[in-house]
Amino acid sequence: MTDPDKTTERRTAGAFDIRYIIAALIGAYGVVLVVLGLINTTDSDLAKADGLNVNLWAGLGMIVAAALFALWAKMKPTVVPDDFEE
Repeated sequence: MTDPDKTTERRTAGAFDIRYIIAALIGAYGVVLVVLGLINTTDSDLAKADGLNVNLWAGLGMIVAAALFALWAKMKPTVVPDDFEE
């Protein structure tokens, strides 16, 4: 039998889930690279990269990766065990 006093609510790591922290860091670097790619790209930089704006595309890729990390953490949260001591 189950104890009626004990709740069956699952506790999750919430904001302390490492995937949210990774998503925030990758996203912040991605935003910086996108801004640099849009504002601070010279013809010399483009010539070195064969006409490709590397900062812009790397930043966009990092923002997508950050969004995927955050989505993963939201869809499948880390559950804290019941016997965990605070």
